[in-house]
Amino acid sequence: MTVPEDGLVEEIYAGSFRRLVVQLYAVTGDLHEAQEAVQEAFTRALATPRRFAGLENPESWLRRVAVNVARSRHRRRRVLAGLLHRIGPPPVVADTAPEHLALMSALRTLPTGQRQALALHYLVDLPVGEVARTLGVSVGTVKSRLNRGRTALAALLGDPPSAIPVTAVRAYPGRDNA
Repeated sequence: MTVPEDGLVEEIYAGSFRRLVVQLYAVTGDLHEAQEAVQEAFTRALATPRRFAGLENPESWLRRVAVNVARSRHRRRRVLAGLLHRIGPPPVVADTAPEHLALMSALRTLPTGQRQALALHYLVDLPVGEVARTLGVSVGTVKSRLNRGRTALAALLGDPPSAIPVTAVRAYPGRDNA
């Protein structure tokens, strides 16, 4: 790309980006979609700078490309929606065992930090370090939340804390998740 061609795209971008977004917003009815389509048009202009520099009306070309991009994206979304409608929603298999329902009910009553730590560690099967990174807290905080959460669950489920083995709240009982 030569400097004059690069300067041309910058100049047109500065002078017409907002105007093109407003025009595409009127076409699409979605501001985010309009911005995406105009950005894609400018990306295509940068991909072929010599061709773009030789255009008689670069803004018109950008508008046409952006409208075509928006149409293509709309068409793809419509086809995907039709396919998803045809196959239906994915089946959700909920565990309706009384123990599972009681556990889920008890988890919902816990403070958010404890619930998140318990769910990520025992149900998603993440190690303590990964739970800490995911929640943005220290490993010690996760360990504390896990301990407090297990104690609270034991009280909510009517079992003394020592009577609930760690595997009772694991997603995969019988599997060593330590």
